[in-house]
Amino acid sequence: MPKSPALQELSEDLHVSHGQIFRYLTCSLSYRFHYLEQRPFERISINLPFGSAVHSAIERYYRSIKESNAVEPLSNLQDSFEDAITRSFESTKVPIIYKKDMPDHKRVIDMGKALLETFYNEVNLTGFQVVDVECPLSATLYTEEGESTDIKLIGVIDLLLMDDAGELTVVDNKTAAKSKSQDAVDDDLQFSSYAYLCASNRLTFKTSPIKCRMDVLKKTKTPVFEHYHTVRTADHRKRFAKIANAVLQGIESRVFIPSKSWLCSDCGFIDICAAW
Repeated sequence: MPKSPALQELSEDLHVSHGQIFRYLTCSLSYRFHYLEQRPFERISINLPFGSAVHSAIERYYRSIKESNAVEPLSNLQDSFEDAITRSFESTKVPIIYKKDMPDHKRVIDMGKALLETFYNEVNLTGFQVVDVECPLSATLYTEEGESTDIKLIGVIDLLLMDDAGELTVVDNKTAAKSKSQDAVDDDLQFSSYAYLCASNRLTFKTSPIKCRMDVLKKTKTPVFEHYHTVRTADHRKRFAKIANAVLQGIESRVFIPSKSWLCSDCGFIDICAAW
């Protein structure tokens, strides 16, 4: 999938993103195929374009509130989703792998519209102000010893909210087939990367904890909108920088090893991995 315009603009400098770090940690050989050799995907899981299309519709909702204090009609969000997913289908040249909960094109459209209806009916911004939507940030990556590197950490935060007390909340929007565990949310490295970016860009004090919230639209027969709260401290941000630098050392040392996991079912490099 192409990068968002906001992320593309940040990518001019030597950089690393959470997506790159996550891919290396989950399967460094997949990282090599995708980022270094720039191989085309052999196939694409429906979860990827589906999540992107839902994400773009939710972005439209929050952006309308931020820019004009207006609530977009549900039909506009659903049309936005259908347009985005249809463009994805039309533009891809590789097979799309459907899933049990979305076995064909029609069920994909129906599921997306149902999720957005649930989002629309249950989203609640009481006590919050929308600070930014799809917020692109970059920051110098520092070593554990506090020395600056020539690498920029880049990322685009889905949503930044400010509560009545003036405290920031970082929100990440996701779709999922089942509920998240609180442990998984507490360990989510993406929130640590967002917190690093926020602190480095002085959106909060460097030593202050940052509130984070994962908003998950669950793809069940009757969709559910779930919220998970967690916090990222200065220690979390330091640990993230340590992990990021270790990943960069692994890449520089050309350490690329296949890692078999549940993620393999959605991998776009199954054939070349098997032949490796």
